[in-house]
Amino acid sequence: MNNDNSSRIVTQLRRWIADAAPGAQLPSSRALVDQYRVSPLTVQKALRVLVTQGLIETRPGVGTFVRLVRTSRPADYGWQTAALRSPMTNPQTVSTALRSAPNDVIAFHSGYPCRELLPERLVRSAVGRVGRTETVLSQPPVAGLPELQQWFAQELAASVPANENALSARDVIVLPGTQSGLSSLFRALAGAGQPVLMESPTYWGAILAAHQSGVHIIPVPTGVQGPDPSQLERAFTESGSRVFYSQPNYANPTGAQWSGQRGREVVDVVRRHGAFLIEDDWAHDFGIETEPRPLAAGDDSGHVIYLRSLTKSVSPALRVGAVIARGPARDRILADRAAETMYVSGLLQTATLDVVTQPGWRTHLRGLRQQLQSRRDLLLTSLREHAPQAHVEHVPTGGLNLWAQLPEGTDLDRVVRRCETAGVIVASGAEWFPAEPTAPFIRLNYAGPNPAAFPEGARILGQILDNRRG
Repeated sequence: MNNDNSSRIVTQLRRWIADAAPGAQLPSSRALVDQYRVSPLTVQKALRVLVTQGLIETRPGVGTFVRLVRTSRPADYGWQTAALRSPMTNPQTVSTALRSAPNDVIAFHSGYPCRELLPERLVRSAVGRVGRTETVLSQPPVAGLPELQQWFAQELAASVPANENALSARDVIVLPGTQSGLSSLFRALAGAGQPVLMESPTYWGAILAAHQSGVHIIPVPTGVQGPDPSQLERAFTESGSRVFYSQPNYANPTGAQWSGQRGREVVDVVRRHGAFLIEDDWAHDFGIETEPRPLAAGDDSGHVIYLRSLTKSVSPALRVGAVIARGPARDRILADRAAETMYVSGLLQTATLDVVTQPGWRTHLRGLRQQLQSRRDLLLTSLREHAPQAHVEHVPTGGLNLWAQLPEGTDLDRVVRRCETAGVIVASGAEWFPAEPTAPFIRLNYAGPNPAAFPEGARILGQILDNRRG
């Protein structure tokens, strides 16, 4: 009944909006509840539909208004198409994982932890201290602050304490977030027009960076145990590629973690082909039941290029990461970074270093592990109870996401749209495949806000899946 009432309100408000002046204020939610004799939730659902359709806009603390429409002659930008000529790659829209969402929706889509999972006190204190230092007026080295380079090197070396070929701080290049580092790696290690192997599915940002760098993506199927070494061997042989992008620990989106044996087998394949393995350790700080096992810690020949991000675990406002590489590869990557950004803000580097060297940082990570486990288990339980049609094959031992397969024949785009109309935002799994998706999947983030709403979000998803053919 609520859905029927919501549709009725949408229809009648659309007629009212058609006759209203741009900028006109709609009646308050309370007035609409009284007028239509429905619940506040039904009114909110109707308003959300109208916002999605671009007919109204909400201004927090002020009210809801008819969107302003430009009445002047629209500008003609057609000349730009001729000037730009055909794009090298198809333009990509902003990923669902980067979308902002109103507070009244159940958000399963984000790629970042919510504020409650961040070390807010440490970050605020660090930013305050940095503002009183000479860093605010200093130019940092191109490769990064030596102290931060040393921290990244020690963090990786600690994974294999007995490693005789110790990492050097010089091997580290500090990045303004690892997303920009991916573009540099594809350009420096492969180059436009060259093939790059990628797990499929894999991180949507890596797919985007590869497309924008002009490389040719060769998908390599992967699963709970990682890619099959024999299939990887075949892909290297047939493509002639010299680069393989991978996520051995808590992969985005599947949450898979390679075993030690699988990691050694993959590195052996890479070595036989004289190639590079890009190891994206984006979730290093998000272990739940296991510890991350970076392959780069055991590599002494420069085949493994290691990426480590602190953006998600420290703060999205402090976009800092690093790439660790050796030999000529390191020099080419540094040259690309210098051309791209010159250097990373010393303020960001110093503040980030302050956070991760405080005693409270380790305490925060221990608490974070417990919080992620409780959120993961709550979402899993909610799906099993309310949306068993969303099948989670692998329970991740770390990371931020569940990877759920929907029934065969599901119209994925339609399910995603219906979920959003009902106040639940999910991410279509199609974004994580470099080629055609193998099945309909959705990625559900359990590190988002308001975990108390997980059961309700799963209930709505289950109802929509029950009616997916309707």
